[in-house]
Amino acid sequence: MVLVHGFLTPWQIWMPQISSFENDYDIFVIALNAHTEENASEFVSVLEEAKNIIQYLKENNIFFIDVLCGISLGGAITFEIWKSAELNIHHIIMDGAPLVPCPKIAVNIMINNYKNIIHKSQKRDLKVLENFKKNFLPEKYLENYLRIADLITDISIENIVHSVFSCKIVKNIENKSKILFIHGTKANEFLSKRSAKLIKKYYPTSKTVCFEGDTHCYKVIYQPQQWIDTVTSFLKNG
Repeated sequence: MVLVHGFLTPWQIWMPQISSFENDYDIFVIALNAHTEENASEFVSVLEEAKNIIQYLKENNIFFIDVLCGISLGGAITFEIWKSAELNIHHIIMDGAPLVPCPKIAVNIMINNYKNIIHKSQKRDLKVLENFKKNFLPEKYLENYLRIADLITDISIENIVHSVFSCKIVKNIENKSKILFIHGTKANEFLSKRSAKLIKKYYPTSKTVCFEGDTHCYKVIYQPQQWIDTVTSFLKNG
């Protein structure tokens, strides 16, 4: 089982999933570039991250993955890994993955917003940190997030946003993987909803789960047991 986190979320968000699945799987948890907490690293592109993960797995003699799971940015990277066809993957899980292009003006607004949030986080702005705990990640992940925020560069932010919102779903990937696409309905989940519809259109055997009223990746982060139950059912029943 390989788990790939999202933008500005630390790998530690996967701790509930690790605890639930560690008896059944060998679990690899990815720390993406620009999300390392001890040493600075630069994010180049979704495609480059996918290549790095594939290379790492191959170097460790891993060519078959039973479960490849990514959320948000990690979902886009998961799709690129799958699309490469370099690994044999049984189950693909994407939560909140934006796999459709976004208008340039919206991309530029998001870049400026993220830069503003990061710069204020670096200054430990109390309003931003309170909003973080309320709407982005539970407080227990705050210190991990701040270590990421202190090291991430404006270039990485630009590369992440430009890259992830340039992703496109391709048709006819010759892979018999079982696909689960999860999304909510509020705020910026409109991109994930569109992505889910296209995944279902191009890959009719895929399964879609919509958590009505949820914001971006809410279940996986704030209510992990419900997310785990959903995924466990998918893994058992396909």
